[in-house]
Amino acid sequence: MEYDPIKDALGRFFRIHPVLQRLFFALLHAVFLRSWYVRRELHALLRSARAGAPAEVLDAGTGFGQYAAYIARRFPGARVLAVDVKSDYLDDLRRFAERTALGRRMAFLEYDLTGPPLDETFDLIVSVDVMEHIEDDRAVFRNFAQMLREGGHVIVNTPSDQGGSDTQAHGEEGFIGEHVRPGYGLEALRDKMAEAGLETVRARYTYGTFGSIAWRILVKWPMRLLSATRLAFAALPVYYLAALPAGLLLNALDTRTRNETGTGLILVARKKTAAAHGNRGARPAVTS
Repeated sequence: MEYDPIKDALGRFFRIHPVLQRLFFALLHAVFLRSWYVRRELHALLRSARAGAPAEVLDAGTGFGQYAAYIARRFPGARVLAVDVKSDYLDDLRRFAERTALGRRMAFLEYDLTGPPLDETFDLIVSVDVMEHIEDDRAVFRNFAQMLREGGHVIVNTPSDQGGSDTQAHGEEGFIGEHVRPGYGLEALRDKMAEAGLETVRARYTYGTFGSIAWRILVKWPMRLLSATRLAFAALPVYYLAALPAGLLLNALDTRTRNETGTGLILVARKKTAAAHGNRGARPAVTS
C-alpha cells in the first residue's frame, strides 16, 4: 500500500486554513499513540522551557510539523529548528507558522540528516518515526551526538522489530512500504546510540496489546479504505465519531501498561558530560 500519497492528500486538505491545520495536528496527536509517548517525554525534558527558560530544539525530520508546532506553542522558552529533506513540507509549515503566533519561535531548514552536522548546538533533538526511513542510521546518530550540548537529550521514536511497520512475516512488505527497515530492537538501538556517544536514559516498547488494536481501528483500517477509494474521505468523519472513543481509551491503556514487547519503541538518550565519561560502570535505566 502507498501510505505517503494518502497521508499527503490529507495534509493538502487541512492546510487550506490555519484553523484546519491546527485541527489536523490535534487529530494526529490524538490518533497516533506515538504522539502520546513523545509528548510525555517533551514535558519531562522541557520543564524549564515551559516556564520560559531558553531551550534550543531540533525537530529532525519534521514532516507535517506537528511536533515542532506543539513545542513552540506549549514551551514559551523553546526555539525550534524544523528540518526535513522535503522542501514542500517545510514550505507548508513555514506558511502555517507565519499565519499564527508561532513564527517567532520556529525556524526552517532543508537538511539531510546524514550530511555534515549543523553548526548549531541543541538542548534536545526529537526524531519521530524518521530513522526507519534512513539507511545510514549510524551517521545520523553521530550527527545527533555532535549537535547536542553536553547533557542534552535526544528522543527517538520508531517502529520496533517486533512487527513494526505492520509486517506479518520475515521479508514481507509491511503496511507502510516506504521503510528501509521494519524497525529496531531495543538493545540494538541502545547499542547504536552508545556507539555514537549517547547513553540511554530510558526506553520502552509501545504499541502493545492495547495500542496495536488502537492502531488498526484508528489508522490502518481508515487508510486501507482511502487506498481503495477516495470516496472514503466523505465517510471518515462518521467513522471517527464511532471509532475515536474506543481508540483513545486503548491508547490511554497502552501508556499505562508495562509492555513486555510491542510494535513501537521510544528511547531517550543523553550526551554524556565530561564528568560522566569517568563513570563507566553505571547502567542506563531501561524499561519495557
